[in-house]
Amino acid sequence: MSMSKSIPMERAYLLLVALAVFVGCWLAPIDTPAREQVNDGLKRALTTFAAARALGAVVSVAQGTQVDATPGGVGVSFAPGQALKPLNELIEQFAAIMLAASVSFGVQLVLLNIGAHQLMSYLVCAVALVWIAARWRRGSAPRWLQSALIGLLLVRFAVPLCAVANEGVYRIFMANEYQAALSGIEKSPTSVIDATQEAPSAQEGWRERVERWLPKLPNLKATYDQILKSASDWAERIVKLIALFVLQTIVLPLAFLFVAWRLARATVRGPTTATSASSRPMAAR
Repeated sequence: MSMSKSIPMERAYLLLVALAVFVGCWLAPIDTPAREQVNDGLKRALTTFAAARALGAVVSVAQGTQVDATPGGVGVSFAPGQALKPLNELIEQFAAIMLAASVSFGVQLVLLNIGAHQLMSYLVCAVALVWIAARWRRGSAPRWLQSALIGLLLVRFAVPLCAVANEGVYRIFMANEYQAALSGIEKSPTSVIDATQEAPSAQEGWRERVERWLPKLPNLKATYDQILKSASDWAERIVKLIALFVLQTIVLPLAFLFVAWRLARATVRGPTTATSASSRPMAAR
């Protein structure tokens, strides 16, 4: 009785899987919103990278400046900016991580394009139909066929689903913190320069301010005081941004990919394990 009931249920499950695969591949693909959200992440990473380079330019100029003095007729040259070396190294590492995050988002875009190709959709549907036919006729499919279907499902659906879930987590939990940290980093170069010279014009960018600031570098005390005063705040914002992008480009994608793999595996295995487990007590009786 239970075995006769399980066969219609399993076939209904197979039809449901076939419908889901067809709809996901052709009728309601998730590739377009996923691509838009990965592009948003790429823009954030590139914007943060540019802000890191701008901040590093100001600190590097201050660090590399030497001051010449001649006390008692003896020529002396010293570089007080070397005290900024740890901060400059932190900013360089921050910029390198932002570049790596940009590359990560770029790789996701490439994987999205591969998964969204029509050939991949045809291949997924064809392998799914073979798997359904094998399960329909014999109640089970070869292990290699199951593995092939799991892999194709991951290639076709895992990356866009992970991208959408990743962006959803960012918008709910990280967006405000990211904007606050980035705003502080973007304002830092101009705040340092503005603290050591007259007020700039409204149309003047940070590059023009640096060029106007360079001739005044021999009087560096106010510059170093301003940079050192802001260093702890910069370090805190930099660490926050690094943590956010590590979560978005490493931790969350791996976690969502693991969940997608488990779902694909459970989908391909289907109710077979439950059926076999329920039939064992019947055989023992």
